[in-house]
Amino acid sequence: MATVAKDESKRKNKDKNDEAPEKPKETTVEFLASLAAVLVTGLFIITFVVQAFEIPSSSMEDTLLIGDHVFVNRVQFAPKTSWVGPLVPYRDIHRGDIVVFLHPDAAYLGTYVVKRIIGIPGDRIHLRDGVVYRNGQKLDEPYIDHDRDDPSDSYRNNFPAVPPQPGDPNISPSWAAELPLHIQGDDLVVPAGHYFAMGDHRGVSLDSRYWGFIPKENVIGRPMFIYWSFETPADQYTRTSIGDRLGFLAHVVLHFFDETRWRRTLKVVR
Repeated sequence: MATVAKDESKRKNKDKNDEAPEKPKETTVEFLASLAAVLVTGLFIITFVVQAFEIPSSSMEDTLLIGDHVFVNRVQFAPKTSWVGPLVPYRDIHRGDIVVFLHPDAAYLGTYVVKRIIGIPGDRIHLRDGVVYRNGQKLDEPYIDHDRDDPSDSYRNNFPAVPPQPGDPNISPSWAAELPLHIQGDDLVVPAGHYFAMGDHRGVSLDSRYWGFIPKENVIGRPMFIYWSFETPADQYTRTSIGDRLGFLAHVVLHFFDETRWRRTLKVVR
């Protein structure tokens, strides 16, 4: 019996020694340091990698609707850097890319715009009866929404053959003066370091026909996917007062579930 008791005592002592040491509790300083690291990482991603952007107008329907919220890839079209070059899928802007950019007209300084790239440097562009021709070839554009086409709008539909009308409020005065410098024959020629862009909702879009080329340095990035879409009035972006914003915020809270376009969630932008 003494031997059994002795063995039992040894077993208990062994079990105590085998128990893992208790993990020290995280201090307040360590918790704050961890939180700061997470916030800094998130801020870096939001600032330099992706950016949230809301579609304010109907110029890209039906590809992008008013009230679509998208994440924009800020890195893909950025200038290449040697230290992360192999890790990042940099590429040039291609014809057909949808891009977010800063408005090139000084009158809209700081305004973000989204359009589709139709012409890259060296391309020759013209429209005939609303149809786009690039380098002499008629474009097949299945993404276009034609519901607001107006055959009587000669400048919009026969660009650049029909000159801008003096006093047209939609045409940038600086572009009206610059436009003739880029016309060769029947075509508008896209200069180096610039792009020609148009909206998919062709009949209502105010685009490069109205304010000119997009400088490469104005391009912010490419919309990747829709992370949320909410039914939004067409003129909501013009309602900038605090009362209007708070009123719409309250509307979103009350109608989040029934006016969110759930079918568009995580839809890839093409």
